[in-house]
Amino acid sequence: MATQVLQSAIYELADALDVNELYQQNGWTDGLPIVPPTEERVHEFLDAAGLAPEDIIGVESVRQRPISAEKAAINAVMAGCLPTYMPVVVSVLRAMCVAEYNVHGSTASTGGSAPLIVVNGPMRTTLGMNATHGVLGSGNRANATIGRAIRLVLINVLGCIPGQIDRATLGHPGAFTFCLAEDEEDSPWIPLAQERGVPAGVSGVTVMAAEAPRQLMNEWTHDPEEIAETIAAEMRHNMLTYSVWAGNYALIIPKQLRDLFVAAGWHKQDIREYVYRSARVLRRDWASVGKGNIVARGGGPDQVFTALRSADDLLVIAAGGPAGGFAAVVPPWYGAKALAVTQAIHSVQGDQ
Repeated sequence: MATQVLQSAIYELADALDVNELYQQNGWTDGLPIVPPTEERVHEFLDAAGLAPEDIIGVESVRQRPISAEKAAINAVMAGCLPTYMPVVVSVLRAMCVAEYNVHGSTASTGGSAPLIVVNGPMRTTLGMNATHGVLGSGNRANATIGRAIRLVLINVLGCIPGQIDRATLGHPGAFTFCLAEDEEDSPWIPLAQERGVPAGVSGVTVMAAEAPRQLMNEWTHDPEEIAETIAAEMRHNMLTYSVWAGNYALIIPKQLRDLFVAAGWHKQDIREYVYRSARVLRRDWASVGKGNIVARGGGPDQVFTALRSADDLLVIAAGGPAGGFAAVVPPWYGAKALAVTQAIHSVQGDQ
C-alpha cells in the first residue's frame, strides 16, 4: 500500500539545531529540545499504531478540536518516543477525550493539573518502563517521553499554552511528564487497569488530572492501620490546604510499606476502605490552617467532607523502589470535576 501523504507543513532546514531553534521560536515545544519529526519517522509511528494520518484519535469537546493520528505521531517523535510507544500515546489521548476526564477544564484551570498516566500489563515490560527505583523521577526513556508526548499534543494541537488556554497559576513539574508503570511482578495485588475493567493479560492505561505528588513516610510501625492512617492524614492535609472536593486520589505504594500491608493480609480494597473512612475533615478544621472565614459559611462547623466519594475513588498503585517507608498521595485537580479514565491499549500486533 502506498504511503499516505502527510498534511502538515514541511520545513527544509540545515540540521537538528536549526529545527530546534525554529520550534522554540514558534512555541512548539515545552521548553526542552525536540527530535525533528521527519516524514519518514512520522510514518514509522503511524505504522506502529496501525493508523492512517487522517484518523481521528479523539476530539476535545468544548472547542471541538480533533486530535489526528498524524499530529499525535509528530508530537510523539518530537518528545523522543520510539515507534513502539505510539499505541500507548494513542490510548492515553483517547482516554483524555472521554467526557469524564474533562480535558479542557483540567488543562485550562488556574489549578494547574497534569495528566498522571499509569501503564499496566505486558506493554510495560515490552517497552522497558520503570515501575521501581525513582518511579516518579528521571532516567527512563519510555516513562519520560510518553508523558512528554501528551504534553506536546496539549500544547501544539489543543493550544494549551501557558498564559493562553493554560491559565495555571503555578503548575507543577508533572507538566513535563507524569508517567509510570505499576510493579506487577513484585506485587500480589490486582493491577490497577484490571481492577478498572481491562481484562487480565491485556495492557491498559489509566489517566487522571492530577496535582503534584505529596510524599509521606512511616517507618515506625508494622501495623497496616497505622500506615493507612498516615496516608489518610496526608489526604486530610490536602483537603484543608488545597481543595476539599471529593474525587479520585492516586496512592503510590512502594515495596517496603506494600510488603507490610501484604504480610497483614491487606489487599488494595482494604486500604481503600480504611482511607475512605478516615480521610475526612470537619468544616471547623479550616480554622487550624488560616481559613477561619470558611467555618462560618454553609452547613455549620460540624459539617463533614470526605476526600473520596466512595472507597473506589482511590487508585492504589504498586510502584517504587524496594527500600524506604515511603508512599505518595497524588491529589485530584478539582474533585469529581475530572475523573480518572482507564482504557485498554491496542496495537497492530493485537492486545499486549
